[in-house]
Amino acid sequence: MKIHESNDKYQASYSRLNIFLVVIAFVFLATGLFTACNKKDEQAAKPKETAISSQPAQAPTATKSKTQADWSAAIERVAKKALPTVVHVEVTEYQEVVNPMFPFENNPFFQQFFGTPRGPRKFKRELKGLGSGIIMDAQGHILTNNHVAGGASKIDVLLSDGKHYPAKLVGADPKTDLAVIKISADRPLPFATFGDSDNVQVGQWVVAIGQPLGLSQTVTQGIISAKHRTGIMNPSSYEDFLQTDAAINPGNSGGPLLDLQGEVIGINSAIMSQSGGFEGIGFSIPSNMALQVAKQLIAHGKVVRGWLGVSIQNLTPALAKSFGAKGLNGALIADVVKGGPAEKAGLKRGDILLKFGEKDIKDADTLRNDVATTPIGAETKATVLRDGKQVEITLKIGNLEDAAKFFSASVKDRLGVTVRPVTKDETEKYGLHPQQGVAVAWVDPKGPLGRAGFEVGDIILQINRHAITSAQDLDTLTSTLGPHQGIMILALDHRTGQKAPVQVVVR
Repeated sequence: MKIHESNDKYQASYSRLNIFLVVIAFVFLATGLFTACNKKDEQAAKPKETAISSQPAQAPTATKSKTQADWSAAIERVAKKALPTVVHVEVTEYQEVVNPMFPFENNPFFQQFFGTPRGPRKFKRELKGLGSGIIMDAQGHILTNNHVAGGASKIDVLLSDGKHYPAKLVGADPKTDLAVIKISADRPLPFATFGDSDNVQVGQWVVAIGQPLGLSQTVTQGIISAKHRTGIMNPSSYEDFLQTDAAINPGNSGGPLLDLQGEVIGINSAIMSQSGGFEGIGFSIPSNMALQVAKQLIAHGKVVRGWLGVSIQNLTPALAKSFGAKGLNGALIADVVKGGPAEKAGLKRGDILLKFGEKDIKDADTLRNDVATTPIGAETKATVLRDGKQVEITLKIGNLEDAAKFFSASVKDRLGVTVRPVTKDETEKYGLHPQQGVAVAWVDPKGPLGRAGFEVGDIILQINRHAITSAQDLDTLTSTLGPHQGIMILALDHRTGQKAPVQVVVR
């Protein structure tokens, strides 16, 4: 009974609780329905506000789709316009190489163990390469890289329509890594339009076309990552690269870099890579520099450059402070060649060239490039900072080809040798590329190179891994060395034709 009683008691309480909960639920339900009706009435009362607020959610999608369509169409237009003007360049180079066993022919020790070497003293080897090019005019002039066609014995060109043509080398310029070749077609050829590379902006979209890894007519896209890149290849070369992240691989060399109007703004030349392939850092020669060089190669077969007769360097914060300069812009005159154009104009060591002609000088490379492209004999106004004050002078541009006699004095003093260009016979005899190395013409037995064993006729190919193509290269690299500094010279022995590195300490 107690249990039931107890149960009856809890049953009664439970019934009263149910009634209470039902009442509460009804109140909340009624309140919710009332609130929903109010919201519905509010929405009905403001239909325009609701319609307006729903628009922004759809607008970005529509804009994005239109932008994507415009971007895709732009790339398609560039490719359609430029592809017929881009060619595939196949090169073959025949080299005559000295038999590596020949130097041991008369060595008694070698003969005792291995016998007398047999076979020819020299043998020929064949090297093949691939690259790209851009047709410049209807007559068949094609602009490409020097490292593609400069040393070629045979050049073949494949057009976009599948036709093959043999090509001849018109001229090459190792200093800018540019070359012009020519084909003779039976019809006028489509040719590219060149744009103004000075107007290129960092972040601008670009398109690259070429034959990466032999895959012809390949189109890639990217942006201009940076401008005025220098010191990429050789300190004695003329560099002002455009940097891009458009995919460039071996085989793209010589192909065009284009803006979205389909105009050539650069010639693809090099990549920075640890793998040997595309890693997002490629370099193109600006179209303005490329056109200036190409026109000279077509007209004269070579490039003639201006010369001032100075050694220049960039300003550092410490140097700027010591010379009274307010910033780091300008080129510091480190030395002046006696009898050169700069000395005749009154330039002095310690002067800072701020302006050349109408152009402000950013750094030493800018001045060097501007002087090189100035016509020989032209008189150019320049602004110089001297003793904290700006001075106006007039410079008469000399000919770089006439500078060899001035360079030889510097090289003779630092290295104890005089040099001359490598002859055509020597190039063929030792299997060298054209304009590769300089030959020793005189040696001071007590000089740095004389003590290292150099003889007349030996050929200097590199200094500290930098290629030497002229006396100017040798002078430029030597002038940057400190007293008693050690350098590594890659030399070719004129007796055996063998190449070997030699350690030398300069004066």
